[in-house]
Amino acid sequence: MTSDLQNLYQELILDHSRTPHGFGLRGDVPAQSHQVNPTCGDEVTLQLHRSADGSIEAVAWEGHGCAISQASASLFAQLAEGLSVAELEVRIDAFREAMRSRGTIAPDEALLGDAAALGGVSRYVARVKCAMLAWVAAEDALQRFA
Repeated sequence: MTSDLQNLYQELILDHSRTPHGFGLRGDVPAQSHQVNPTCGDEVTLQLHRSADGSIEAVAWEGHGCAISQASASLFAQLAEGLSVAELEVRIDAFREAMRSRGTIAPDEALLGDAAALGGVSRYVARVKCAMLAWVAAEDALQRFA
């Protein structure tokens, strides 16, 4: 990856951690999950809101932790809105595969959009859980849809 592209990705991650998309819970909803990274103490509570057609209308979340976990939650919220549950599941699986690859699989930008900027995290095993936290919460929340 070129230095300019790395700098662009770093700026994108910092921007999302400073001004997160979807931050702020909306009260009780059936599709909510709270996840904690016991390694570092990062936490996220994530809600999935569905529209009448069953697609993801909005993602709301709150949490605290490192810039990676906060940016990842924000990038997830931005990506998920408007997707069907099946489309969202495909993206969660693709993100997990890239994160677990230790840098050998580049995230699919066409599938993951700006969340592909987190691809470099996969080379740092200790940070993968930070990046995955919101995605794991979303996966858990999807199981709560009736």
